[in-house]
Amino acid sequence: MTEQRTTPLYAEHVALGARMVDFGGWDMPVQYTGATAEHEAVRSASGMFDVSHMGEVWLRGETAVADADRLVTNSVASLPDGKACYAGLLNEEGGFLDDLIVYRFSADELLICLNASNAQRDIDWIRRHVSATTQVVDACDDFAQIAVQGPDAVALVDGLSKDDLSELEPFMMRRCAVAGVEGVIAARTGYTGEDGFELYIPAAHAVSIWRALHELGVTPCGLGARDSLRLEMKYALYGNDIDEQVNPIEAGLGWICKDKIKEFIGADAVRAARRDKPQRKLVGLVLDGRRVARTGSPVVGPDGQVIGRVTSGAFSPSLKKSIAVALVPREFAPIETSLGVDIRGRVHQAEVVKTPFYKR
Repeated sequence: MTEQRTTPLYAEHVALGARMVDFGGWDMPVQYTGATAEHEAVRSASGMFDVSHMGEVWLRGETAVADADRLVTNSVASLPDGKACYAGLLNEEGGFLDDLIVYRFSADELLICLNASNAQRDIDWIRRHVSATTQVVDACDDFAQIAVQGPDAVALVDGLSKDDLSELEPFMMRRCAVAGVEGVIAARTGYTGEDGFELYIPAAHAVSIWRALHELGVTPCGLGARDSLRLEMKYALYGNDIDEQVNPIEAGLGWICKDKIKEFIGADAVRAARRDKPQRKLVGLVLDGRRVARTGSPVVGPDGQVIGRVTSGAFSPSLKKSIAVALVPREFAPIETSLGVDIRGRVHQAEVVKTPFYKR
């Protein structure tokens, strides 16, 4: 039996009364006081998430940028130092091996953040596809990660640092000290649709920063709130909305693919998908009533036939509506198309809507 993994903040979660669940082999907090209250705290003030289960890998050396540019869909070569980009890591057929963030520190040093469930597979893939002169360093155990998100998040984190972190623009990052801890990477990125930082912290010092943020009144938040927040923005969840059988054009993520200006693994398949038009699309749905469409729920067309499936669903605390993302044939993807979602044998009416569902 595989041993359950814990993050450096596990004892903090238990002490705060978090309900812990298995999440891809990690013992993680799903909620503290309640997922809806935590969601609303992020939308109205600030919340913090332990995302230390995510993976990290360094690429170093004079060929690091060129190799990363060939590995991922977005343009790493055009990034200025101190900037990051969201990108896909694709197979030759154009399917997602992962979606990730690449942080460029210099012409010979990059940090890539990977999804937890894919981290070791991704690192092995990267090792097989880089030059002999690029050093690949597995840093998964070196970092803890705390995401601080919400309208008040930037000011609160900035107040814990001697550096002026408020001057960082979105997708910029800086090495700095936070709450007296040196060697923190503060990145103005996130997965909630709110402003804030993702803090990459030397693992041994995660607790002191977590406690410093808690003392400032930042609300601890679990996976439940993280999921509803990201779904309101239609941010993709790997393993649900995207995987090796879904390409970026189907997923509405063609904007992260620079196939017109560079080559990368899977670029030919992406070009073909653009040219031929995707036969299916990932769309947003708003359902009648409050029943939640779960992953895998059948999507039903006007004639009652099953045409697709829900990839993610939740009740939106911000909109007070049941929302979902579904993969459906292209002809059922136009906005205002009426569809149905089968939830435990009963079909609930749904409408295709423009996304993101929520706007600040």
